[in-house]
Amino acid sequence: MSDAASRTNASVSACFEELAVLSEILGANVFKVNAFRRAARAVEGLASEACGMELAALKEIDGLGASTAAKIHEFATSGTMSELEELRSQVPAGLKEVLAIQGIGPKTARAMWTELGVVDLATLKTAIDSGKVAALPRMGEKSIAKMKEAIAFAETARGRIRIGEAMPLADALVAELGKIAGVQRIAFAGSLRRGRETIGDLDILASASASQKLMDAFCSRSDVARVLGHGETKSSVLTKSGVQVDLRVVPLDRFGAALMYFTGSKDHNIRMRERAIAQGMRLNEYGLFREGQSGEVPEGATPVAAASEEEVYAALGLDWIPPTAREDRGEIERFTPGAHRSRVIEISDIRAELHCHTRASDGAMTIDEIVAEAERRGFHTIAITDHSKSQFQANGLDETRLRAHIQAIHAARARFPKMQIWAGSEVDILSDGSLDYADDLLAELDWVVASPHAALKQEPRVATDRLLKAIQHPLVHVIGHPTGRIVHGRPGLEPAMNELYAAAKEHGTALELNSHHMRLDLRDVHVRAAAEAGCMIAIDCDVHAIEDFEELRYGILTAQRGLLTVGQCLNALDAKSLDAWRRKKRV
Repeated sequence: MSDAASRTNASVSACFEELAVLSEILGANVFKVNAFRRAARAVEGLASEACGMELAALKEIDGLGASTAAKIHEFATSGTMSELEELRSQVPAGLKEVLAIQGIGPKTARAMWTELGVVDLATLKTAIDSGKVAALPRMGEKSIAKMKEAIAFAETARGRIRIGEAMPLADALVAELGKIAGVQRIAFAGSLRRGRETIGDLDILASASASQKLMDAFCSRSDVARVLGHGETKSSVLTKSGVQVDLRVVPLDRFGAALMYFTGSKDHNIRMRERAIAQGMRLNEYGLFREGQSGEVPEGATPVAAASEEEVYAALGLDWIPPTAREDRGEIERFTPGAHRSRVIEISDIRAELHCHTRASDGAMTIDEIVAEAERRGFHTIAITDHSKSQFQANGLDETRLRAHIQAIHAARARFPKMQIWAGSEVDILSDGSLDYADDLLAELDWVVASPHAALKQEPRVATDRLLKAIQHPLVHVIGHPTGRIVHGRPGLEPAMNELYAAAKEHGTALELNSHHMRLDLRDVHVRAAAEAGCMIAIDCDVHAIEDFEELRYGILTAQRGLLTVGQCLNALDAKSLDAWRRKKRV
């Protein structure tokens, strides 16, 4: 990949995160460290590429200042940041993994490095075993023991996992633990509740009349590989699949405040605490409290609100903010009572699946099986979109097979008279932007999803032109999974997204949010920018087997994070309106 292709928002954000970590180790002031972290989040949330923006435009972005904007401009022109290179030369690379160990902060990491020669996890373990770490200030036996556990966990844990792996685990845990006698309320929190595409630790929150019984059951589950901590109000375990799960028990009358706190995000919580202080109150995981005359919360004070999230938000003068919106991206203003906001899409709004595969290509179901399942789910429209000929590994259909398949799909209409059934294809967008079938065959289809599957490492400009050509094609209805990325698998194409949004709006072509948890493509920030640009979005499950219909949950969470409204989702239109939208491409 060329230097230009590597100058993405993800690369810039990673540089700022590294600057923050290295600055912490070197003892920089907290304001500088936080400025780097704010810049990382600001760039990560951009829909357009920061490296393609003018310096003046960068300075206008919330979260960036003159210094951090200049660093982005430097990275765009040189591929690096001079301050980052300087800090890298001063700090051993392995100290970043030492700093990630629970109980080791920047000052401790620096002391271990300068006084004990600790430069990575291996030298840290040696320093612990030799007794040198115990000689440092505030390093008692319990601290050392916790450090050893954290090191063992760091060496075995999987890191962040996809939402499609985390959600079923969390659902199962909540269902299982919720059946224990005395459990009054239980829910998962954290980034999973906010619908992030990848999850670190799982956070479970509960209220129980017998907390020790709940904790004992949690730590003794058959799926537990190691108990990292076992207390009366908090326990942590490492599952056999390498996921850390934390369970906290809180009083029932404080559950809402705790759920709000442990759901996050950190930045959202900061904004909420600032709002509380401005109103003469203090907000924490125990509740919202009125300050006393001293400016502090009196000991034993009764909270103004704590039992539910709704009452905490209301006491702060806000409507309830959905977890998917809690990322400090303008949600405070959006959920102020009286503020205009269109309703965001919900799973119950979906009435059509517009991207699915049968046994004709690489699916596991027949036409009738797919249609029957769509009917069972209350859908009014189903589009059968088997792969085109270039997807030979997916048994893609050549022209003869496709024409026979079209007839078979149309024949199903007589068997399912209440269902709107479309004969379509997921047609490959070839590397030059042309499509896998000739226009005369595309015109015979009711529905065309054009998707990139190959050549996914193209230069950004080439990728942009390739996708623009497909968007502008008069017979294409939807661009399927536009970047072709796989979460934790491959980055996919990195086109100029703003150009795609503008073209999609102009040509009446929808962009797909592929709901499969390994894709989630469009991403949440793309969905938000596309919606703001006036694009229509199709939320599809890319169905290959019956269980793939359940992937819709992840697509909806991603759409909600992107604030997609009901009116901008194709799958939420009624049957007549959806068909009218489709037919505009055939006029």
